[in-house]
Amino acid sequence: MYVIDPMFWPKLLLLVTIVGASMYFFELGLRKWLKVEKKKFFSYNHINDKHKKVDWTIRIGFLVAILGGGTFNMTRDPMEWLWFLEPWFLLFVFIGVSESARAFMEWKYAENRRAYMVTIIHLVFVLILLFTVINTDFFWIL
Repeated sequence: MYVIDPMFWPKLLLLVTIVGASMYFFELGLRKWLKVEKKKFFSYNHINDKHKKVDWTIRIGFLVAILGGGTFNMTRDPMEWLWFLEPWFLLFVFIGVSESARAFMEWKYAENRRAYMVTIIHLVFVLILLFTVINTDFFWIL
């Protein structure tokens, strides 16, 4: 019925490693260049309580959108699905809105005024990287 290529998982692991390492080292170099302190790995530090409320509003809104969009698209014919309710599109929107809110809060309230530049440049890099990976069929690996 459906057969997965035996090399699929090693290729996927290689791709995730390359993309993750490039994102990490790009941000590390950017932080050194702009002299902004490094954030803890896998932590999400809110700038203040206002940022925390805005961030949770965005997250809950994304959750409602992805569940509602998935439910709505499932009731339609697969050829008539709405592209703006697809999970891949909603994920791009979530990343963009969430990081833009973080950059705004850093610009307005952070001690180091250059922190928002790191967030914006890293956001653009991640979106371009993900868009390229998806459009090139994972750099022709998969």
